[in-house]
Amino acid sequence: MSHREINDGDARLVYVNDAIKTNERFEFAGNSIRTAKYSVFSFLPRNLFEQFHRVAYIYFLIIAILNQLPQLAVFGRGASILPLSFVLLVTAVKDAYEDWRRHRSDRIENNRMSSVLVNDRFQQKKWKDIHVGEIIKFSADDTIPCDTVLLSTSDPTGVAYIQTINLDGESNLKTRYAKQETLSKIPEKDRIDGLIKCEKPNRNIYGFMATMEIDGKHLSLGPSNIVLRGCVLKNTNWAVGVAVYCGRETKAMLNSSGAPSKRSRYEP
Repeated sequence: MSHREINDGDARLVYVNDAIKTNERFEFAGNSIRTAKYSVFSFLPRNLFEQFHRVAYIYFLIIAILNQLPQLAVFGRGASILPLSFVLLVTAVKDAYEDWRRHRSDRIENNRMSSVLVNDRFQQKKWKDIHVGEIIKFSADDTIPCDTVLLSTSDPTGVAYIQTINLDGESNLKTRYAKQETLSKIPEKDRIDGLIKCEKPNRNIYGFMATMEIDGKHLSLGPSNIVLRGCVLKNTNWAVGVAVYCGRETKAMLNSSGAPSKRSRYEP
């Protein structure tokens, strides 16, 4: 793989340890995520719209409307509209409860803490405040907050062991590697300046194409050099990397289909 394979027009430029410069030209996504379907203002119209996708509901609504006309009324006006209203209300309450749980889960996820390099010191920072270009340090059993290119690890050879069960369901550990050219750099002591030119966000969790320019050298990066959001660091004391994709642009979120609308397969 050569750095010439990535066209400048199709590349994402990430300045290592310089989130301001990285984001000044392009407004990359922050690391906050949202899996909830509704907001306070959109709940009622959107929920009713989804419920009336059921043909049976439309049928009973038409019957209830026609029964309001004196010429066509067969039974009491209230009796015709009460069953449909009850079913709509119960379904809306159930959907609201499920979406409240998604909001709560999003809030917990966004407020998790991770060590981020700020002014040459690693400080605790909420996941939602992490930006592309920032250097992040993980410890053993930490969950990775965003898609990150490895710079160094506790292993002298630069290897890191990753558990991807949250991403692809596989429980066996995968190996990821930091480049030898960045292994010896200590972020708290050595100023790390470099440029990563990588492909734009995509859903392929098994592919990654990028190059890194550091200390006048051009290094090729591939799938073995990146750890994805949701993976867990295992059997490695610590690892350091730079965020390249955050939030909704991470491969995990791009592969998320969102909250489904629950309908029976037998329903017309």
